[in-house]
Amino acid sequence: MSSSGEEEEVGPSVDSNDKEERIAARRLRINKRIEALKRDPNDPGDSKEIKEELSKSRKQIEESRLRLTKLRKDGFELVSNIRVAGDARESIRRGDEEESKRLRRERLEQEAKSGAERFEEITKKWESALQKEVPQSLHEMLMQQKTSCDSMIDEKNKLINDFQLDLKNKDDLYVKDLKKMAEDVDLMIERMNEQIKNLKKAQREELEQDERAFVAERNELLEQQKKKWDERMTYRRDKEIEYMKNREKRVEEYEQMLQHLRVQDAEEYNMVKIRLETDVQILEQQLQQMRATYQLNQEKLEYNFQVLKKRDEENAITKAQQKRKITRMQDVLNGLRIKLTKQEKQYRDENSQLTEDYKRIAEQFRDLQKKSKHFMATDAKKFADVWCMNEEECKEILNSILQCDTVIHEQQLGLQWQAPDLGFVENVGPLRIHEETKSGVSATQVLHEVMSQAGSQAVEEVGEEEGGNDDKQRTNIFTKISAHTVKSVLELLCDESGFLVEKKLEKLLQPLEKDEQSLMKLDAIFTALGVETEEDIHKLTTYFMHLIERMEKAAEENKKDEGTEKDELEKTSTEGVEDVDAEIQELTGGGADDEPPREQTTKDSVHLIHPNEVLKALRAFVDDHKKPTKEKGHKSQFRIATLEYRDPSEDSEYWAKYTNTHSGVKERVWDGLVEGLEKYSECLQSRSNLINETDALRQQNAELRMLLHQYVNSKVNTELEIPPTRVLQLEMNPQY
Repeated sequence: MSSSGEEEEVGPSVDSNDKEERIAARRLRINKRIEALKRDPNDPGDSKEIKEELSKSRKQIEESRLRLTKLRKDGFELVSNIRVAGDARESIRRGDEEESKRLRRERLEQEAKSGAERFEEITKKWESALQKEVPQSLHEMLMQQKTSCDSMIDEKNKLINDFQLDLKNKDDLYVKDLKKMAEDVDLMIERMNEQIKNLKKAQREELEQDERAFVAERNELLEQQKKKWDERMTYRRDKEIEYMKNREKRVEEYEQMLQHLRVQDAEEYNMVKIRLETDVQILEQQLQQMRATYQLNQEKLEYNFQVLKKRDEENAITKAQQKRKITRMQDVLNGLRIKLTKQEKQYRDENSQLTEDYKRIAEQFRDLQKKSKHFMATDAKKFADVWCMNEEECKEILNSILQCDTVIHEQQLGLQWQAPDLGFVENVGPLRIHEETKSGVSATQVLHEVMSQAGSQAVEEVGEEEGGNDDKQRTNIFTKISAHTVKSVLELLCDESGFLVEKKLEKLLQPLEKDEQSLMKLDAIFTALGVETEEDIHKLTTYFMHLIERMEKAAEENKKDEGTEKDELEKTSTEGVEDVDAEIQELTGGGADDEPPREQTTKDSVHLIHPNEVLKALRAFVDDHKKPTKEKGHKSQFRIATLEYRDPSEDSEYWAKYTNTHSGVKERVWDGLVEGLEKYSECLQSRSNLINETDALRQQNAELRMLLHQYVNSKVNTELEIPPTRVLQLEMNPQY
């Protein structure tokens, strides 16, 4: 049974025989439904029921439960109707029985009363009859008494007969009731069996429907899970491919870095090794000398100790011997002094010798530096020669590929050939960083120009007029971001970054004006953040601007232009990632040649971040542009002017441009053309073989024809009775 059925069995039941109990059960069920509707919708139990109602299987189970409950209820009512009808008949019978009992009781009481009255009359007449003396009158009186007694007895007998007749009728009615009850029991059993069959059939049907609902829900869940699984696997596969590509790039970069570090460490290792080996040799020589000196002094001291001990023992024997010993010891002391003088002289000579050796080794070290510089210059020249040789070879291969591609498109495919971007081919020799990129305006100069009103006016004048190189450098940042925006960013930084300024400096700046205080505070803040050049200010400014909307608009415009400018996108895809400054310049719409309306819209479209987000922006700037700590030890002095501006990080990108000039589409076109030409070559080869076979067959036919002609015209045929020519004619013409 379901949980609802169990709850209904606890209280009043709607299946009860008592009418009041059924009414109470219905009222209780209505109250429960009203409470369920008024319950809090955030109740987890209700949310669970709503969630279950949304499930097809739960819905089907609920429908099956309601249908089976209704079927059981209808069957119970159908079976209980027989009992209700029997109870109704029994109640009617009991009412009739009570009425008949009452009538019989009244009749008995009336009969007893009338009998008592008649008995009294008869008794009274017996007294009068006893008083009569005439036999005839006595006989008459006796006959009257007998008649009265007979009439009373007849009435009693009649009443008894009536009661016996009622008893017989009751017996017949009892037999009929028993038969009716047996029929009702049979009918009830039949209906119960029928209801059991119907319930089994309904339960079987509902079970099948529930199974179908569960199977359908299971299939839906399997499809949903399969779709989710496919999506997750696709996402995982894409991420793995992206990770592998990034890993390959990082491996290449790390290999280049390792190679560079290996060369640098090998050079430093050789230098340190030479220096340390020299020091070790010197120290070993000094150690050997000190050991010899120590051994000699130790032996002398031991000898002196023994002599002194012996003399001390002999001193007690005789003073004369002691004096002689003192004299001899004095001689020994003089000898030791002479030896000490000799050793000091020897040490001075050794020191001068070591000094000369040090000078000689220093001279050798300088010669080694010169040789190392010479070898590095030679290696750089060889590197440049190898670079140029490979570059010329790549250019020749690229030109041959482009010529072949031109021939393929124009002659074989009949299409117009479009030349790729070949701007990188103009480069000759190894890639270098131009000195102009290193030089720039300092952060202090930009700060003075931005914060002063004269500087802002100078910026506007320089934007209108064509100045020299110095003016262009001073306003380089304002071609990318407007001066008003830079000034707003600096004011925001000055107001929100006071914790970077020392308290002593703040006390010293209090007497100054506000603009001068701002300049000094910004100078201290730039020192703390490591901002030194105009480029650093530009990078710092980008962290204080909201460029999301501009980037989204630019992305939409790029998507619209993809359909009409596919060739340009293919060229730009091979050129790598654009510079950050160029991207910001494109997003903000800044430029030296922009018109005033364009510049005004750009200023309006840039919004600064909230002051509460300044710390986050500074944290991001410091994390992204953190400068490495000072290297331990001395820097290598072997630097060559030609290698100072080398940037090997762009070498792989530069060589990759040669391979990226033709896309995968062109390679597929070439592969398809190769397959077609190979098939055409196979067709021509088969034709050539067939032509050779045809020529061979023609030659064989000519030879056979000549042999046949000789055989037919031979004189031997005329000497035979049946020449072969005749046989051939008969075979060719059988009708003859």
